[in-house]
Amino acid sequence: MPVESWLAFAAASAVLLVIPGPTILTVISYSVTHGRRAAIPLVTAVALGDSTALAFSLLGLGSVLAASSMAFTLVKAAGGAYLVYLGVKMIRTGLAKATAGSAATPVGVSRRRLFLNTYGVTATNPK
Repeated sequence: MPVESWLAFAAASAVLLVIPGPTILTVISYSVTHGRRAAIPLVTAVALGDSTALAFSLLGLGSVLAASSMAFTLVKAAGGAYLVYLGVKMIRTGLAKATAGSAATPVGVSRRRLFLNTYGVTATNPK
C-alpha cells in the first residue's frame, strides 16, 4: 500500500479520535451533574458496554449486520432512537432546573439508573 494512503488513513483516524462520541458525552454530562458519586457506576457501565459490544462482534453479529442491510438499519435506528430519547430527557431536566431557579439542587438519580443509561449508550454505540 502506498505511503500516501497510510498517511491519509492516519490523518482521518486522528480526526475521528479527537471528536467525542456519545459515550464520552454521557460520562461527562453525568460526572458534571452528579459528581464523584457517579464515578464507579459510569466506569463499570462503559467497561461492561464495551465488553458486550466486543462479545457480540466475536459471536458474529457484525457479519450478520454486514450481510443484512435491513438488520443493520434496524440496529442503527434503535441506537439512534435511544440517543434521541436520552438527549430529550437531558434537555427536559435542564429546562426544569432553569425554571426552578438557580438554587435548585441536582435531580437525585440512582446509581443504578446512571449505570443503565451509560451501559445502553456504550453497548449500542456503533463503533
